[in-house]
Amino acid sequence: MTAKQRVIRVSTEQPTYAVTVLGTEISIDVNGFIPRGATSFDVRGTSGLRVYVIYNPKLVTKPIGAVRWPLNSEVEVIVASNDPSSVVNDNKVRVSYYGPTGETLIANAWLYLTCMAISLDADTSRTGVVESTANNKTKWTWGPHGEGAILLVNCDRDGPSSGNLDNAYPSVRSYEDLQDMSLMILSTQGPAGVFDSHKLLLHISMFDAGKVRVFHVNGNTSLSSYEHVLGSDKLSYAVKRSDGKARHSFFVEGLAFPDADFAGLVSLNATLLEQPSQDLPATPVFTDTVVFRVAPWLMTPNTLKPVEMFVCSIVRGQNTNQKFLEAIKILAKEANCKLTICPEVENRGDRWIQDEMEFGYVEAPHKSFPVVFDSPRNRGLKEFPFKMILGPDFGYVTREPKNGRISSLDSFGNLDISPPVTVKGKEYPLGRILIGSSFPGSGTRRMAKVVRDFLYAQKVQSPVELYSDWLTVGHVDEFLTFVPAPDRKGFRLLLASPLACLKLFKEKQKEGYGGAALFEGLGRVGRITLDEILADEYLRSDSRYVQSCIDWNRNILKRELGLSERDIVDIPQLFTLEHSSATALFPDMDRGSL
Repeated sequence: MTAKQRVIRVSTEQPTYAVTVLGTEISIDVNGFIPRGATSFDVRGTSGLRVYVIYNPKLVTKPIGAVRWPLNSEVEVIVASNDPSSVVNDNKVRVSYYGPTGETLIANAWLYLTCMAISLDADTSRTGVVESTANNKTKWTWGPHGEGAILLVNCDRDGPSSGNLDNAYPSVRSYEDLQDMSLMILSTQGPAGVFDSHKLLLHISMFDAGKVRVFHVNGNTSLSSYEHVLGSDKLSYAVKRSDGKARHSFFVEGLAFPDADFAGLVSLNATLLEQPSQDLPATPVFTDTVVFRVAPWLMTPNTLKPVEMFVCSIVRGQNTNQKFLEAIKILAKEANCKLTICPEVENRGDRWIQDEMEFGYVEAPHKSFPVVFDSPRNRGLKEFPFKMILGPDFGYVTREPKNGRISSLDSFGNLDISPPVTVKGKEYPLGRILIGSSFPGSGTRRMAKVVRDFLYAQKVQSPVELYSDWLTVGHVDEFLTFVPAPDRKGFRLLLASPLACLKLFKEKQKEGYGGAALFEGLGRVGRITLDEILADEYLRSDSRYVQSCIDWNRNILKRELGLSERDIVDIPQLFTLEHSSATALFPDMDRGSL
């Protein structure tokens, strides 16, 4: 379906010249300069044009025989081109004005048209190929059957091994770098003479300019031929004139992820401007627009098969973890999983690698790569994600509060993701993000706003806020995790349960194990038997309080993840209260303890 483009006025005093674009229509104003005595008109066009009349049959009667349409009536003349022009002014329209009898020709008005084909295209069908047949390139919809072009944030480092992210540089530093960008093609066809009075401009809004960078391939394919033409302080680019068919290739690079002030949509435009004189401002003739959405940062659930494991080595001091490392090496080998060990010289005594970073990925039809999200906790592992993980096809992103104020809730042990779920008919095929926060109305610790805003802005894995501030550290991974399961939803939610732990201890006490000792070597608790635990009223009171906090989260998780009790498994776990906050006595649930 063609789109109405603009109105062209014609005059009997002199010919009118105009440029039209294939796939659009023009409306001819036949009433603007009516010669004296004229009451009707007819219109004819050359073979390269489609000329037709739109009218309201309730107000206008269609002429019979000689086609004479009344002037100053509800009649509109529409003209569209069939093909691009080979030379300037190769199509023409004649409007003939007649007197009251319809027989006397009073005057003719001539319109000379040159047709250009102009199309700005990207992979809007998400097939990995740029096609020029898309009808609505400004439409963007989510889902596997959605439409709209996708743009990756070029946040890896394919160039030299040292330095910043690739998108920190206004140049293409390697051919691999181009694979992280989205191809956009501007196709034109028509006579070069059009550009004597017109120019073709690629442009972007001032707001969007800070979110993308566009490179144009000029001449050969050497890296130096990729010219930075849009983005940052570059808002427009004049495309070189061409004769006949031309294809201009552009590579679009994402600079920013969706965030609180950026919905993720970016519009790029190609506009044909008419400028018959340098003394006059240019006026638009036609605009074609492509809308890109920046691919969100996505998390992966731990129910998926592991590809690589990261762990810290602690050799010095009393709390060495070498036995743990040996066990992990055996486990990684059995799982056929790559193991990366961060040595103490790099972790600087900080073993909590889960708290420092979270792995995710970005994906477009033409490319996908992992991206590490670096938390703002900034302890011993502060430099590890940027220095050791950022690299070719491994991206990096971080968010830090401007005022530098963070809490324990900003560590990524407080960031988790569910497996795929369906909630009241709404599907979350990539799961839902889980973050810990404070109890409603308490106004105490919360995850930093810049981190929360970033997570919410990704949209696809719509976050669920849980209550974790009752914990001393305040991380959701201290009381929940997910494991694969062969039935039902394909997973189970494991929730820590102090009451389940006390129940287990009572069972063991009845079996004659009341004198069994726990926590030997754990300085802050000390050796204690099952009998002593079960007789400790303070511990039982602490357990009831902790269980109520976990049950609050249990209800949220059932509601927001569409779970039933059959999807939840209670894991025995004990906590003790210290200054009104709870600390686990053993690390059954804690991913970060690994």
